[in-house]
Amino acid sequence: MPFFSATDGTLLSYRVTGDGVPVVCVPGGPADSAYLGDLGGLSAHHRLIVPDLRGTGASAIPEDTSSYRCDRLVDDLEALRAHLGLDRIRLLGHSAGANVVTQYAARFPERVDRLALITPGVRAVGIDITGETRRDLALLRKGEPWFPEAYAALEALTEGRGGDWEAIAPFSWGRWDAAAQAHHAAGQPDNEEAVALFGAEGAFDPARTRAALAGFEASVLLLAGEFDLNSPPRSVAEFAGLFPDASNVVQPGAGHYPWVDDADRFVAVTADFLG
Repeated sequence: MPFFSATDGTLLSYRVTGDGVPVVCVPGGPADSAYLGDLGGLSAHHRLIVPDLRGTGASAIPEDTSSYRCDRLVDDLEALRAHLGLDRIRLLGHSAGANVVTQYAARFPERVDRLALITPGVRAVGIDITGETRRDLALLRKGEPWFPEAYAALEALTEGRGGDWEAIAPFSWGRWDAAAQAHHAAGQPDNEEAVALFGAEGAFDPARTRAALAGFEASVLLLAGEFDLNSPPRSVAEFAGLFPDASNVVQPGAGHYPWVDDADRFVAVTADFLG
């Protein structure tokens, strides 16, 4: 894997898959970027440049662990752009990674050619997701054999009674089959400190970010999964409304990982947008 140096000297890794116009793909978690794979075959249309966020995958653990904070990761993304020698980049962010690329777009709008937010996290823009919204989505899955246990765990978590995060995992995929279960097992974050500090105090400034996005000129795609409790379609639609030029797409039958649920549909929409 190639490496580059962040501004604080931390050595960060990235991998390159496919050919064509480059797209920098930022993973969520923070977790090893391997769970993104080739995004369901998107690499057949674009050269995917996929960084491992600091402290994950093959990237080094920083001396200053406060740099795990989401807004600090924006600096790593800018360092990667400079390392690649690109004046402007096409950016894709998944889940929590969407918070990083959104803040990057707010801070460096002139550096962004196109922006794709896939089942995006919404903390960077301060959108509140209610327990009722998540319950309504969950009830769409009540015919699934795993539903009773998963819904009970969701209720406990929503009501602040604790609960079993593992039990609600099936809600993240359109089909809780062997492929989804294997993807879940392989994609768990292994740096708990990086996860804990990602959203530390100061990581987000929603008012400032929203104000910047109101003048963002590049085209934006926001793609939600029909069943996604983490990034509900209603919340993603609200997110889309913050941009002057945004397309809001809901992928039918998909959860939080739409390229796993229906790769062909995901790639058709995303490749067409990225150009």
